[in-house]
Amino acid sequence: MTNANDIKFGLDTFGDMSQDDAGKPISAAQTIRNLVEQAKLADELGLNAFNVGEHHRDDFAVSAPDTVLAGIATVTKQITLGTGVTVLSSDDPVRVYQRFATVDALSNGRAEITAGRGSFTESFPLFGYDLSAYHVLFEEKLELLVELFKEGPVTWQGTTRAPLNNQQVYPKTEGGHMGIRVGVGGSPESVVRAARLGVPMALAIIGGDPARFAPFAKLYRDSLAQFGKEELPVSIHSPGHIASTDEEAIEQFWPHYAEGFGRIGKERGWGAMTKDHYLQEVYGGSLYVGSPNTVAQKIAYAVTSVGAQRFDLKYVSGPVPHSQAMQTISLYATEVVPRVRELLAKK
Repeated sequence: MTNANDIKFGLDTFGDMSQDDAGKPISAAQTIRNLVEQAKLADELGLNAFNVGEHHRDDFAVSAPDTVLAGIATVTKQITLGTGVTVLSSDDPVRVYQRFATVDALSNGRAEITAGRGSFTESFPLFGYDLSAYHVLFEEKLELLVELFKEGPVTWQGTTRAPLNNQQVYPKTEGGHMGIRVGVGGSPESVVRAARLGVPMALAIIGGDPARFAPFAKLYRDSLAQFGKEELPVSIHSPGHIASTDEEAIEQFWPHYAEGFGRIGKERGWGAMTKDHYLQEVYGGSLYVGSPNTVAQKIAYAVTSVGAQRFDLKYVSGPVPHSQAMQTISLYATEVVPRVRELLAKK
């Protein structure tokens, strides 16, 4: 069991298009500037990581997370800066490495990438990729990215881009390495792939009892052993919202959650978003919504159930106002994290 003091706590954001306190929509530019302020606060309060997602839709402001992270790098001091996730299938691994090596330079060695497929497909037609190649694109590009992150000469050949023959890629990082994780939604194949490549796994748990993901964590650890790899950390990514009381948090977050997930559900043919479904996730699922004590208890349960070494709270879902996002960050860092450590130390 990991020592309670060794558990890391981060924040995730997709840069959802936001609104002001009066409910008026704000621009993508202001949303991005607010996101930088949110990262600064997370850094000042001593959180371990801040991750920015990538999307190519009108309901998210961030399409180039590495550029946002570069800006954040210049106004923060110690927090790890990463993605959640980089949509690797529709990107070039060489350019991904180069951009993150640049972020690493600006941040004095704090860059980390989480590579994943993403949950949307808009980037495929936008950048000229065929959705029929969905699986091979990710498989090949992830293998290449892992090799690039070793920062030595790379020899690689596949079907999705030009081969590399003993190729050096620049710039090299000062420390000789950067953090890398693979985002996994819960397919056994993705779990085994992460283990085979020897890359830490980040589990996206956005619904249901987090304990149902324990078999995936076990599969990952068993697969690491079978491939002769060293033990590697498992992370959890889940959405939430924190306020002074459970009732306040639930009522604050509901309209934003309903708008954000309601639109996605409509696009994908899901049933209408209802408050009953929302409350089911709040009380018994993977929505970490409530007072600091309530959220801390849920996080401690999730971390213990999965055997995770890190928990990243997706602190914005839908058009959450900047003031409420800052409230969640502050309560998470100053009240939730210490309480989770106390709860885990007792186990």
